[in-house]
Amino acid sequence: MTSKFVRVLLAAAFVFSLAALAQTGNAAANPPAAPSAASTPAGAAGGTRVGTINIEQAIFATNEGQRDFDALNKKLEPKQNELKGMNDEIDGLQKQLNTQGDKLNEEARAILIKQIEQKKKSLDRAVQDAREDAQNQQNEIAQRILQKMAPIVVKFAGDNGFGMIIDTSNPWPNGPVLWYGPSVDITKTVVDAYNVQSGVPAPPVSAPSASKPITPHTTRPVVPATKPPASNQPK
Repeated sequence: MTSKFVRVLLAAAFVFSLAALAQTGNAAANPPAAPSAASTPAGAAGGTRVGTINIEQAIFATNEGQRDFDALNKKLEPKQNELKGMNDEIDGLQKQLNTQGDKLNEEARAILIKQIEQKKKSLDRAVQDAREDAQNQQNEIAQRILQKMAPIVVKFAGDNGFGMIIDTSNPWPNGPVLWYGPSVDITKTVVDAYNVQSGVPAPPVSAPSASKPITPHTTRPVVPATKPPASNQPK
């Protein structure tokens, strides 16, 4: 699951991107000389409809997003394997302590315990560093896609009479939207439009990988997996 940090970053960046585009549109619509109707950008048109978009889901659902996040996961596999090796080593020492601890003298037992503790600390640091690196690279991909997606959202809103588009990436009660119907959700429409504009083909369908993210002595994966689409029903 993507981290809360990634979700907050995407939401903030999305608001900033749309605000910047809206200001650009408004400035273009109100120059010193009165513009003609043909010169007014669609994004500057006012509307009364309210729509929703799961911007996080949209980013991950694009062909470009699927391609690049899959490539990132493959890039990070060697680190996953390295961490797994470190974790397996600690498990082996822990089993040795559990099975032979009462047979060791006090000094040998203390040395083994200290060795386990040191290796756990090294692993925890390695996991944290790997997680931060993975999140930074995820953020770079998401930001790149978001910068190209925001104008598509603005244009669609202007062309279809929307006065407001609300991000539903963070579901209720953590997000502001209690409930919304599928008729107001524009996520798929935006993803389809993005795919056409980007020209990136749909990724080939492959069998799910049997490997799982390594979470040694931690409660979070090194490489957060893609979050499933948020429900539009209140909980």
